[in-house]
Amino acid sequence: MEHIDITRYSINGFISHFLHALGSANSVCSSSRSSPWQLHLGLPDNATQVSSGDRTPLNDLPSLSEAEYHVVIGYGTPAQNLSVGFNTRDYGPTFLQCKPCGTACDVPAFDLSLSSSIAQVPCGSPDCPLKTCSGPNCTATTVNGNGVVLPSMTVVTDVITLPWSPPTTMRNVRANCLLMGARTSDSSSGILDLSRDIHSLASRAPLSPDTVAFSYCLPSLTETQGFLSIGAPRPEGNMTYTALRRNAVFPKSYLVRLVGLGLSIDGTDIPIPAGDALIAVGTTFTYMVYEPYAALRKYFRSQMAQYQLAPRLGVLDTCYDFTGLSDISVPTITLRFAGEVSPELGVGRKMYFHRRDNRSLGCLAFANPAYEFPPGVAVIIGTLAQEMTEVVYDVRAEKVGFVSNRCD
Repeated sequence: MEHIDITRYSINGFISHFLHALGSANSVCSSSRSSPWQLHLGLPDNATQVSSGDRTPLNDLPSLSEAEYHVVIGYGTPAQNLSVGFNTRDYGPTFLQCKPCGTACDVPAFDLSLSSSIAQVPCGSPDCPLKTCSGPNCTATTVNGNGVVLPSMTVVTDVITLPWSPPTTMRNVRANCLLMGARTSDSSSGILDLSRDIHSLASRAPLSPDTVAFSYCLPSLTETQGFLSIGAPRPEGNMTYTALRRNAVFPKSYLVRLVGLGLSIDGTDIPIPAGDALIAVGTTFTYMVYEPYAALRKYFRSQMAQYQLAPRLGVLDTCYDFTGLSDISVPTITLRFAGEVSPELGVGRKMYFHRRDNRSLGCLAFANPAYEFPPGVAVIIGTLAQEMTEVVYDVRAEKVGFVSNRCD
């Protein structure tokens, strides 16, 4: 089987006024494993690979529309290959940059006129997410600086192709096409929806007792490869799961119960107050409510007292100057989930190094945002904490599992 691998990118995300129009502001494995729905995505020719030094901390709690990883899919008949991000949070449905796009066409865009299988979603249809439409189809408009009304988004269904050999297709996959006057704000051509929404690829995945909705492994460096598998075979071996939980604020997201942080082999533990942990693929760092974060920071600093403190880096306020040091010792941090699932974080998963090829400046990759968390949420688990780990979403059984060291 031909494998296409996920590679890391730096992405800023999509513009928020489309989420408002939708009314949804609240709203990848080893080559020995094969699956007819497994995406092993590689570096697209039309995208720019970003080095570790280009990664910078976010200044705020990440928005609902950020992503860090690209995969390649085909959309339409014949398939038009597009490099897209993917997200598991319920910020909105799948978005694609589409033609006509005017000055926004500085990334490859899907051309509706070239697809023989495309269908417009009618306004008022259960498949139309817009509050109001402009015309009989599920289309929104915008007004440019000259007062000209332009179509800014239209909702369509078409065939999606997962490009391995032989290609595998899913029919009638809904996408929101960004048109004239609208654009993505990064180098991608869109974002795939892997949330709990009924239109998401996760909900459309062919399931059996031997498969799960999807899984992924996020690579730690631009030189390493990860994967995204849809309808993935259930991982073999002794694997433990933690239960998925529901949250009224994020009804289509994946949340679990993080009961505490293990900080040493002698059983030192920081409990997490009532509240769920949201698993995010669009957030670099792990964000926590103040009390457990303050306890983690205090413990971490006490164990790192031999190193020179450095100025904060964005939201990261526990940073160290390791200049000239060939070896550093970092305290143990283990994520303790309900169900006795306790993955331990390696150095690169608990520390953020401003340049991964030069570890002279490193920060604890946990932070407390300057404003309150959404109701019922105490932690947002970022991508650094998930790197090199296969995260398995068994949505039918309402559980998530973790398998260490799965990326190539």
